Amino acid sequence: MTDHLLFLTGRLARPRLEKVLQGMAPAPFDWTVLDVGVKVAALMTEPILMGRLPRPLHADRVVLPGRCRADLDRLTAAFGVPFERGPEELKDLPAYFGKRGAPPDLSRYAIKIFAEIVDAPHLSVDALVARANALKATGADVIDIGCLPDTPFPRLEDAVRALKDAGLTVSVDSYDTKELRRGAAAGADFLLSLTEHTLDIAAATRATPILVPATHGDLASLCRAAEEAERRGIRAILDPVLDPIHFGFADSLARYRDLRARLPNAEILMGTGNLTELTDADSVGVTAILLGICSELRIDHVLTVQVSPHTRRTIEEHDAARRILYAARAEGALPKGFGRALLQIHDRSPFPNTSAEIAEIATQVKDANFRIETAEDGVHVYNRAGHHVAGDAFSLFEQLGVEKDGPHAFYLGAELTKAEIAFKLAKRYAQDEPLDWGCATDRPTEDRTRFRDAGHTLRRQERKD
Repeated sequence: MTDHLLFLTGRLARPRLEKVLQGMAPAPFDWTVLDVGVKVAALMTEPILMGRLPRPLHADRVVLPGRCRADLDRLTAAFGVPFERGPEELKDLPAYFGKRGAPPDLSRYAIKIFAEIVDAPHLSVDALVARANALKATGADVIDIGCLPDTPFPRLEDAVRALKDAGLTVSVDSYDTKELRRGAAAGADFLLSLTEHTLDIAAATRATPILVPATHGDLASLCRAAEEAERRGIRAILDPVLDPIHFGFADSLARYRDLRARLPNAEILMGTGNLTELTDADSVGVTAILLGICSELRIDHVLTVQVSPHTRRTIEEHDAARRILYAARAEGALPKGFGRALLQIHDRSPFPNTSAEIAEIATQVKDANFRIETAEDGVHVYNRAGHHVAGDAFSLFEQLGVEKDGPHAFYLGAELTKAEIAFKLAKRYAQDEPLDWGCATDRPTEDRTRFRDAGHTLRRQERKD
């Protein structure tokens, strides 16, 4: 039996909603649209719904606008029908129902992130622990203490013990065998950059060795080290070493592929810093490609470095990428439609409404409040006094009539500038909402059962009133 869905909306959005639903025919459900008596759909509240919806509701499910602030569980209990929150934009309804309305499960991942602190010898133990906790909070699974050539590290043992006392998993990365022995003796979980000639350092401890070729690029020596570790019952992780672009990058990728073919069950690590740090490109795209390779080759671990300012969010980017790629691989799908965390600069569908559709909506507005939207032709701002379009915010100011209203002018300036940025970058814009920069910025936790507190200009207006 086909489900019957009830879509709740406001007066301005109802024609667009019905048009979108009609365009989905044949839809996998029957539907009815109900105008709950508010002008703007996003402004419907839980008390309004409790007071205005008929009882009983003749529907199998009720779909609210994506920006509606209400407690779905309370509404479901009150009406005996499941309530759900749809997408924020009407044009996204077909895609929403194409995935049965369920957001992707991004709670799972297979790749562990080693986060290297490259200047560890120069930090106090307290500063090292603080840095490590910050890295863990952004997604790191293992904190890698990076030792520096020809740089004394008298606090190495203290650093390892302090990180372990803080509940962290720790690795030590050094080409100095004495430092590796000291780190292992202090309780490090992993030792990086061992070879077939230095495997004994790990054999005498409980630390897991991460093995590299004895000579750069020598895959045969890495395989010999792996075989010797297996013969001695030592768990080992193998790192063929990823090289920078123009310095062996393509050949190093081939080594990862060949290593997986030779040792199908081996644990492998890829250090991504030689690409993210040494390429002047936004690191999120580089990371997505590298972790895509890791996903295909079943590479279990990545070693990240966060030194250059342009890689300041590399842990967050690796964390987002590993979750998206895991979900896509689990579904046997392309890594598309699994969230916007890796879409920092552009959006796949930046303009939900056409210029003609916005113009049609503008003719229905009968109040003085400004609405702002973006379309292929620019930034649109409209109210009952007029509808204006421009490619930049400054061109619109003199047409809005707010020269003597400082708070309102300030608000419109900020919102129009945000809309201009979204228009020029082809990003989604929604009035009074922050632009979505994916994992490039922290996303504040949002309570979707209540409206946000009034902004500065509105609070000032309320005091005047």
